Amino acid sequence: MHDPTTPNRQGGDIGALYRSAIFTHSPEQARIARRVTEEVQAKHFAPKGKKIVTEIAEAGAWYDAEDKHQLYLIKNSGGYLCSTHRLHW
Repeated sequence: MHDPTTPNRQGGDIGALYRSAIFTHSPEQARIARRVTEEVQAKHFAPKGKKIVTEIAEAGAWYDAEDKHQLYLIKNSGGYLCSTHRLHW
């Protein structure tokens, strides 16, 4: 499960590669990302005394992952769980 309040860490993985980030392709996307982050912060995290630390940054060049990383969740069923299809509060 992704925790947007933990800087540079997701589960047992630590470092900048595991930071919480939203990459945008336009100023409008960045505004929307900031607005939604603020709304989620106020409604779901501020009452618990936590702060979202998700970085909102302009997207750079995209590179496909190596073949060994394609279909990762299928190949590594005991690894990370993908819960992006529903929200968890």
